[in-house]
Amino acid sequence: MQHDVELLILGGGCAGLSLAMRLAQLGHRAPATLILEQRPRYQNDRTWCFWGGEATPFAQTAQHQWPAVKVRNARQTLCIDCARTPYRMLAAERFYAVAQTALRDVPQLRLLMDTPVLSEPQFHGGRWHLQTLAGQVTAAMVVDTRPVRMPAPGGALLWQSFYGYEIDCSQAVFDPECADLMDFLPANPERVAFIYVLPISKTRALVEFTVFGVAPLAADDLAAELNAAIAQRVNGADFTVLRTESGMLPMGLDHQNSGLAGLELAYVQVGVSAGAARPATGYAFQRIQRWAAHCAQAIAGGRLPIGHTPDPALLRQMDRIFLNLIRRQPELAPQLFMTLFARADSQKVIRFLSDCGSLVDYASIVLALPAKPFLQQLFSAASSGQGMPAGS
Repeated sequence: MQHDVELLILGGGCAGLSLAMRLAQLGHRAPATLILEQRPRYQNDRTWCFWGGEATPFAQTAQHQWPAVKVRNARQTLCIDCARTPYRMLAAERFYAVAQTALRDVPQLRLLMDTPVLSEPQFHGGRWHLQTLAGQVTAAMVVDTRPVRMPAPGGALLWQSFYGYEIDCSQAVFDPECADLMDFLPANPERVAFIYVLPISKTRALVEFTVFGVAPLAADDLAAELNAAIAQRVNGADFTVLRTESGMLPMGLDHQNSGLAGLELAYVQVGVSAGAARPATGYAFQRIQRWAAHCAQAIAGGRLPIGHTPDPALLRQMDRIFLNLIRRQPELAPQLFMTLFARADSQKVIRFLSDCGSLVDYASIVLALPAKPFLQQLFSAASSGQGMPAGS
């Protein structure tokens, strides 16, 4: 079967569906669009978290929200009030359901499940061509949201690896009014490790074991420490594992792709390896929503699709300095995070982590952190020829 469309979206995950939903809002003005997803069906396989008020995209769809979060280590616990912009958790099943409902109302937008790409797109005759299990597809424009090849060793400054269980306990052991953002394990010269707990009720929570390190770790590498963390949390209560989730996210890529070098501008790549995730945090969901809105606006205006907008140079430099410091001295990380949340205004920290910070917020973050290790990192980078120009 032949499919001829204006826009082809490769991948029906978070980025692909977010763009499709924005295009659906155009109604009859939406371009003829085909979304190809290789999965046969959607599953509740992940969660996305973000801070935001009532007007934040998908705030009303969130499964749960917390008016406070905690960060702690062996010596202290800090409770951060975020009631103005609660920390929200969006379950994948809810996101997928909302997206599929939105697409059903606009016939120009079609989602094909269980449809892997059999040949990479080729440009000739003014259009993109590729072969799928559903037949030949041609398109004037392509937005490729598929995960690209993992960076080579050394291609990322750090990796964020995590493995988690959503569990249901036989008795009340959680506080559903407060999430544990970072519960640090003892300082370690090889890695940064912490427990992340999202309590949905007094008996149910998502518990993840997370590591920042120089190499990615698979779920099997994290399983023993995850199980130990859960055993400590439930304090002997019986529990059932409802589902699992895991991931390996590069932090601070050497370079990010937002298009195909040497090919037509009507093809853009988006996703984690193209700027979707904040290098220093891994947060991606609201960044994807902002990109989807801008990309849909460009297409609606008769322009070509766009990739992710690069972060401001100052923010990129701050992230890179921080990641380089954590890479070289991971044992400092727990206290650095504790100091940041203890000294800086919580709303400024939240805006900074959410990519909504102002220069005043940036200054507040810098002043809250101890100067010595960051100055040492700057001098080390300069002496080794790893300076960070404004365009880096």
